[in-house]
Parts: sequence; structure tokens; C-alpha cells
Amino acid sequence: MRSERAYGLLHHNHLKKNMVLSTVSGVASTKIELVRLFDRSVPAVDIITTKSFQVRMNPGNTPPVITSPALGDFGNSVGLRNPGMDKAYPELEELRKEGMRALLNVSLSANDEKDFITLVRKFDSVADLLELNFSCPHAAKGYGASIGSDRETVGSFVRAICDAYPERRALLIIKLTPNVPDIADIAEAAVEAGADGIAAINTVGPRLYLKDGHPILFNKLGGKGGASGAWVFDTAINAVRSIRERIGDDPIILGMGGVTTAEDARALMDAGADSVGIGSAIARVEPEDWALYFSRIKEGGDVGPLLSSRHDNLEYERHTVVSRRMYGNDTVILTLDGKSTCKAGEFCFLWIPDVGERPFSVAKNDPLTFIIKIRGPFTEASSHLEEGDVVYTRGLCGRQVENIHTQKALLLGGGTGVVVLNLLAEKLHGEGTDLDIRLGLPEEPVDGCGLMQEDLERYGSYRIVADNGRPGRVLESYCKDDVAGDVAVYVVGPSVMMHKAADMFMSFGLPAERIYISLEKMTMCGVGLCGECVCGGHLACKEGTFVTWRYILDNRVEL
Repeated sequence: MRSERAYGLLHHNHLKKNMVLSTVSGVASTKIELVRLFDRSVPAVDIITTKSFQVRMNPGNTPPVITSPALGDFGNSVGLRNPGMDKAYPELEELRKEGMRALLNVSLSANDEKDFITLVRKFDSVADLLELNFSCPHAAKGYGASIGSDRETVGSFVRAICDAYPERRALLIIKLTPNVPDIADIAEAAVEAGADGIAAINTVGPRLYLKDGHPILFNKLGGKGGASGAWVFDTAINAVRSIRERIGDDPIILGMGGVTTAEDARALMDAGADSVGIGSAIARVEPEDWALYFSRIKEGGDVGPLLSSRHDNLEYERHTVVSRRMYGNDTVILTLDGKSTCKAGEFCFLWIPDVGERPFSVAKNDPLTFIIKIRGPFTEASSHLEEGDVVYTRGLCGRQVENIHTQKALLLGGGTGVVVLNLLAEKLHGEGTDLDIRLGLPEEPVDGCGLMQEDLERYGSYRIVADNGRPGRVLESYCKDDVAGDVAVYVVGPSVMMHKAADMFMSFGLPAERIYISLEKMTMCGVGLCGECVCGGHLACKEGTFVTWRYILDNRVEL
């Protein structure tokens, strides 16, 4: 028996004209926290789609993985990044035990029939729909569009899956690529082989995206990536219409591709879609407006006021290196020409063409300065930059911290966490707050001078506490008297240190809502699509890097 909820909602819905909305694979609802957020906080979404899971973990492509040639148009090359079946399944199983309002569409990817059968068997019990990714244009050879571009291959794969697991409960949906001469012909083959429906379309392309002659996206395709967003909408409309004309009214079509407005959604349903997926457009909507945005799409309202016209967080600005010096053996102080307007809670990306891209907090706005800990290939490359070399920044991303005003603030940094403290200290000092700044280091400071010591000493008392073989020794420098009166605490550093510091300050009697921490979550897109920076539903790339300890406790977040 197929999923009655899913079948009842979707079958012949293009004739009923009920507006059924979904998220799409690889966008926004990519992590379990975000699936939960859409289910509980965005009631206009009827179907929540996961990212594509594989049997084994896939690290995906090296950033940059997203670019935007124009407002509303995107190029992407995530490369099927996912945690693998054994990690993804228990999380979804727990979520289903909690209970879900929306239908769950689990996206799956493999390069042979055996792995697809394994995935379908594994996820069938937690899914209402199983969406097989036969369409990713920038996946490794043998995956995605390598399968979905041939009628015989699609038919063979679908038939093998249906024959091997006839007791399947979830609806089987085949997601197709538009990058074929006749997408309707391939859709027909999938349905004839036993699929319950089609998802169309995946991204168009791949296309090459350049900045100053350099490929922006970083992958084995030479920087080519799939196109999504507004500029593929006409392709999506034509594909859905042609598929519906070929397969008739009975099979289900999940339509998607460039939908931004209520008018777009209605046009896609008029073309034959039973549901409408919204993906890249979410990047233009603030998370606190997601519920209203989807509601207006469903009701046919005006979403224009909710769509940001901001584009700088996806545009690259060229800089030259003014100076590069080492602080100790593993820290780079990089100064670029130009200035920034970065505020505490915001960050930007550094891009070195042909090397990659990583997010960093801005240490100083004028001159534009970054302090970088050497931890991998990108940061190692940054340590070899020379005066006059060209690098690029992208951003700003995030949002300025919204803090309660207090008479006194304790600022605690661990290692290069001091980078965040400079802009924070500037903000708090400007609000008339007395500052007590302390920095914990693994060893005594280089040449007796701490990182950014001259800058921070302008704002308040500054103290360095070296571990000297006892990690976190700086915490021992605090006592209950330090949090007496009208005070707040700001902690920046490794997760373990922030957790211990929060527990300690709470034991001193400081309320959790007066303890702020800065999230050190890796993000890849910076615009709220990839989900890598999520923390209990909070997206650092959209909502800022600071949260209160109360938020951490209430959302049961593991740092």
C-alpha cells in the first residue's frame, strides 16, 4: 500500500488546483534541524525534501559552491555533499517518532542499481516519498544526470528497484534533468517502469561562471555548475508541460525550477504540476519571514516586500595584499587594501582563485585585516601570499549581534577567537559599556604582545592568561564577583571552552540569556541555502554568529 497521505494530497492535484508547496533537494531543508524548523514553523510547506543521501558519506566539492551572476539567478556545484546513509537514517527515524505535520520526501543518489535498492529499502520506512536523483549535472561520473540522460538506463534502473522491493510504501519519484533533447520521453520510460511520478526540473547546465577570467566554482568540471533560480523558470514550465502531455493525468509531477512568486507557482501548476517546489528564491528571504513568504505563495499574495534586493553577499570584490606576517608558527595576519563595514556578528568570505574559499571574521575594518589560523590547504595557501597578490572577498554575511545593554561586559576569547572581540568591543564601548577583556592562549604571547592587544586596550582592561600546559586556564581567572551587578558575558573560542565558560558563569549566578557565544560553524553558501551553519534552526550566515546560551539550552544544541 503506497503512502495514502502523499497519494491523496498529490494525485490529480493539477486538476484540483490546490496549491501544494514543497522545499527542494539540497536547498534550505538540508539538515535535520532545518527539516524540523520547516515542519514546525512554516505551516504552508506541505512537503519537506531532504538533501540527496548516498550509501556512503560524500564530502562534496570544495567551496566556492555557489555564485550569482545576477539578482535571483544562481550557479551551484555542491557535488552531492551528504553524511551518508548510516548517519542520515537515525536522525530521520527520530524525527518521525517525534511526529511530523508535513510529508517527508527523502532524496537519494547512487551510481548503480544495487545501491539505489539499498537506499530505497533503508529509507522507505521513514519517507512518504522517495525521490531518486537521476539529474544532478555536476555530480561525479556515473551519478545524477549520467543516469537520467538515457531512456533505457532510466527504465532499467526504475524497473530493477521496483522488482527488488515490491513492498515499498513510499511513493517513488524520479527527478529528471532538463539537459536532454526530450525530457518527456525519459519521464515516460520512468513511469512505464513503475515510478509513481516525476520531479522536474533539476538545475540547467552545467555552465561556466567567471570572475576576472577565473572560474568561480571549484570542481572537477573546471568550474562548471548547474543553473538555478529565476533564469531557469521558463525551462521548468516547458519541461513540466511536455511531461504532463506525454504521461497523462495519473502519474504525479513535483514541479520546481526558478519559482519566486505566487504567479510563478500558479503557472507551474497550470502547466501540470501537482506540487510546486521553491528552492533558490529562499536565499532572498530572511529566515524570520520564511513562514510568511510561503503563506503568501500559497494564498496568491504579494511576496515582493519579502524579497531582498541585496546581492553583495554573492559578489566578489578584488583586493591586493598589503602585508602578510606570521604571528607565531601557525597564525597569519593578512592586511588587504580597501576597507570594510563589518560589524560584530557578521563575516565575509576570502576567495583565492584555484585554491578555494573560506569564511572569516574581519579583525579590523580599516585597514581590512584578517587573522587566520593555519588548519588546512586554504589557510596554508593564505600563509604564502605575498605583497601585491590578488585575493577576493565576498559578503558581508550574517547580522550584527543584538545584545542587551549592560553597564559592564566580560569579553573572553580563546586563541584566535580574539578576532571577533575587536569589532564587538568597539560596539560595546560605543554604547558606554565598561569592558573587561581576557584572552586565553596556549602559551605566552609572541614577543610579549597579544593578538590585537593595542586595538583592544583602547576599549577597556586587557589581560592575557597563558595555559602553560593547562588548557582553559583563563577560566580560572574569574570569580563570582566578576559577574556581580549589571553585567553580560561574551565568549568566543573553541566549542569546549565556550561550553565550560557558560557553565561556569551560570554557576556564579549569571542568567543564560546574559551569556553570548559566537558560533564557529562552517558555512559554504553564506545566503541560507546550504544549511551548513545551522545551529538549532539558527542560520549564522543570515542571522549572525552570536546567540545566547539560553538559545543553546532551549534548543538542545550540541556545539
